[in-house]
Amino acid sequence: MTFRTAPRALATATAAMLALAGAAGCATDDAAGNDPERVDVVAGFYPLQFLAERIGGDAVAVTNLARPGAEPHDLELNPRQVGQIVDAELIVYLHGFQPAVDAAIEQNGGDRAFDVAAVQPLLDATAGGHDHDHGAEDDHAEEESDGAKDPHVWLDPTRLATIGDKLAERLAAADPDRASEYPQRAAALRAELERLDTEFTEGLKTCQRREIVVSHTAFGYLAQRYQLEQIGITGLSPEDEPSPQRLATVTEEAREHGATTIFFETLVSPKVAETIAREVGAQTAVLDPLEGLSADNGGDYLSVMRTNLQTLRTALSCS
Repeated sequence: MTFRTAPRALATATAAMLALAGAAGCATDDAAGNDPERVDVVAGFYPLQFLAERIGGDAVAVTNLARPGAEPHDLELNPRQVGQIVDAELIVYLHGFQPAVDAAIEQNGGDRAFDVAAVQPLLDATAGGHDHDHGAEDDHAEEESDGAKDPHVWLDPTRLATIGDKLAERLAAADPDRASEYPQRAAALRAELERLDTEFTEGLKTCQRREIVVSHTAFGYLAQRYQLEQIGITGLSPEDEPSPQRLATVTEEAREHGATTIFFETLVSPKVAETIAREVGAQTAVLDPLEGLSADNGGDYLSVMRTNLQTLRTALSCS
């Protein structure tokens, strides 16, 4: 499956493979594999860390490979992090989202790797997109027509709950002595995520607009779940620069739909969103794809998603 541009992905994966050569013995005292009382779990990025910590509770020690405030797509592993993967009892990742992690797991993951993308089929990159008729396809449309899949599955709370149920099974298999605890915690988390889903469903039921103009197309799962339509300035890779044609198309659509807000993200520059906002007389606001927490964010998945909901209700004039 394809999530991002091949050259950068290849370079990152190559760096990870080179790091593997020096990984043996590199794990430090705080790396995975040093607490005999707890299951050592390595998570590729924040939503997977959240799941592992909530379902594992005190029985797990979770290491997040992506540091707060950093864009997780472009993670490059150092030898210490590769050592953490080597020593982990369970590795939770999303295949195709972080090429360096994929490369390390291919070399040393074995049956300890849990790919959350395999729990249920991922949506196409175009899912949740706005169906418009503006003539010739632009470079954005071409990018999304190559069979790419959208990795941002965690933005649908119900799908995240299903992943959590499967993660509980993997943790129970890794820790038979406490096997009954993990499904119980997964069930409690599922109840919380279902409440969150209900809040979104009710909160976005009656809105004056249903189109969201976003800096990159990270919100397909959220849009599909709650009957919204996303208009992405760029495609799946947030670091891509939109072409002048794409900028003109998005600006035209924002005007057509009376967009009052252009959304940008916590971990990506807001400059392009600000440019379109000036063109159409709109404001900007953060809609967080939750790929990672910002360095100064004291919240968690649930609180950030609820902030997203309030931001959407304001931007879409929901009653």
